[in-house]
Amino acid sequence: MPYAENSLHLLPAGVSDEQAVMLSDILPTGFEIGVQYGRVKPGDAVAVVGAGPVGLAAITTAGLYGAATIVAVDLDANRLEKAREFGATDTVLSGSSDWREQVLALTGGRGVDVAIEAVGVPGTFAMCTDIVRPGGSVANVGVHGKPVELHLENLWIQNINISMGLVNTNTTPMLLKLVAQGKIRAEKFATHHFGFDQFLDAYDTFSRAAETKALKVILKS
Repeated sequence: MPYAENSLHLLPAGVSDEQAVMLSDILPTGFEIGVQYGRVKPGDAVAVVGAGPVGLAAITTAGLYGAATIVAVDLDANRLEKAREFGATDTVLSGSSDWREQVLALTGGRGVDVAIEAVGVPGTFAMCTDIVRPGGSVANVGVHGKPVELHLENLWIQNINISMGLVNTNTTPMLLKLVAQGKIRAEKFATHHFGFDQFLDAYDTFSRAAETKALKVILKS
């Protein structure tokens, strides 16, 4: 494998293949691009818009930096229920007409210190800019396929920091240690398991995640 020394990590004892596969992408993505780029600090109020696997990775690692309040925002009630298992202190159903007011109420009306966008559509990016406090940070993790409006006429005077980027996975060795110590339960992302002869069933299950309650699908030989 070309450049293997730059991209492979020796698994510590006690880390299963199932746990390790979550460290190849979703966990370092949520942690680096969401938590680190978002500059989460001890005591912060953090909102994660989108409680899919990457959003849940941001939720479960936000506590590493001492976030006091972690609010999961999503359209899917099942994902919000899962978010509490991954460390969310509060949940808000984004389909509610007063979703923004609910988030602001959790911060005493001031807005969150860090808003993490983990979907990749214009609407969820706008939601993040609507709930971040003056001087706060918006960390865009989602991969956008369409242009997004950036209302600089409103954001500039609030001193909002907006960050984004592609995961580096430079935190993978540290995350591996935390998984090995049981401080990150990476195996919880794997909700469904299939054999190699069940590829079509696996894709079908993952494509209907809202119905099947799938987070990540594992294929085993």
